[in-house]
Amino acid sequence: MRWPVQGQLAQSFKAGRGKGIEIAVPPGSQVRSAAAGQVIYSGTGIVSYGHLIIIQHSDNLYTVYGYNQRGLVKQGSFVNAGQEIARSGTAPGSQRGMLHFEVRQGNKAVDPVFYLP
Repeated sequence: MRWPVQGQLAQSFKAGRGKGIEIAVPPGSQVRSAAAGQVIYSGTGIVSYGHLIIIQHSDNLYTVYGYNQRGLVKQGSFVNAGQEIARSGTAPGSQRGMLHFEVRQGNKAVDPVFYLP
């Protein structure tokens, strides 16, 4: 996998307390797929995550990208590693630009840093 954005780690993974990490970036930054896969969700149905994108990869692995102001991929589409999938937005109740990023093994959230270079 690769980092979905270039930014500063604002919140690290805390087992049992959070589901992912948060990366500080300017709003409107390009968000890229961490690995190739199929988009299984792209929408705003979960209000606290902005435009949320979930990508399914091999081996029951998923990546989740939240707080986006705009999604650029549709549900069902296939994406390449490094392909632009969204434009970052802000964290809920904040003006601070942020990307929420998760890696899930099945239903279990795992620390994304173990998968990133």
